[in-house]
Amino acid sequence: MISFNGRFIRLVALPLAALSVAAFATACGGDDDDGDTEPTQADASASASVSSSPSVAAAAYPVKVKDLLGREVEIKSKPVTIVAVSPTAVELVYAAGGKVVGRTTTATFPEAAKSAKEIGTAYQPNLEQILALKPDLVVADSSIHAQPALRQPLEQLPVPVIFAGAESYQQVLDALKLMGQVFDSKTTTDRVIADIEKAKDDAKKAIAGKKVTALALIADRDNTFYAAKTTSYAGDILAQLGIENPAASQADSGPFPGYTTLSAEKLVQFNPDYIFAITAAPEPAPRLATLIPAIPPFKALKAVTSNHVIDAKVDYFVQAPGPRIIEAFKAVAAAVSAP
Repeated sequence: MISFNGRFIRLVALPLAALSVAAFATACGGDDDDGDTEPTQADASASASVSSSPSVAAAAYPVKVKDLLGREVEIKSKPVTIVAVSPTAVELVYAAGGKVVGRTTTATFPEAAKSAKEIGTAYQPNLEQILALKPDLVVADSSIHAQPALRQPLEQLPVPVIFAGAESYQQVLDALKLMGQVFDSKTTTDRVIADIEKAKDDAKKAIAGKKVTALALIADRDNTFYAAKTTSYAGDILAQLGIENPAASQADSGPFPGYTTLSAEKLVQFNPDYIFAITAAPEPAPRLATLIPAIPPFKALKAVTSNHVIDAKVDYFVQAPGPRIIEAFKAVAAAVSAP
């Protein structure tokens, strides 16, 4: 399975005839889990409570910070022994100059994190394993763990716990600012933020003057397409670059917040210049970008006839929102600026 806004959907292989692509996560975790979880209104409300502006605090320890769930947390000394409870949380720790001794199962970036002890999944972290590592800080995910049932057990740990994650470009920057406070590494995180802003500006320059439309698509096990709106992480990446999204005004529908169910007829009607096709299942599962052009109703789409169906990496656009948004901006710019 893969998480989507804190919800986990079982991954399935992608048979060519059926076009069955695993449903995936938003902006946040991406760890596997054995239980299917249906999205609820409570989940959406909890996620909506995520703060977009962490407080500014003094650099010297002890320091009080406000995390991305709006919680005030005191950090008594510079964290050294850190457990991170999602792929995004792991990447944020390293971006701030820290390192982790514990990580969730699918958190394998950066390479240095692979040597850390696995402590379960983002959705089902093993609290005993976390405590056995004797951390002085736990970094949870403000997207996945916003739900009370997931947040409260982590909050009850006898160590400082902060919640940092991202569901948009701005929240990536906010999370990095927070981590700069926590690790007293503002110079380091400011540099990462500057690199992200430069990547965005460079991408906008690369596609300046190009009036194009684009969709970011996924599909689920029932062969249903979903298009990212601007309220999703993938949709926000397109919006930040000024790319027109035909699905932006559609109502939210289906199990994924920020996405709209897209019928084959609607896709043909939208007829986008570019399709960023996101495959949740790892290789060797067939890529959605390969399957779409093989489906008869889609063979005449502009994106298909122009060879503009792009294999968009799930890590960059869905599974681990965070510092690697740089790679997402570069991928979009490379695709749209190409002949």
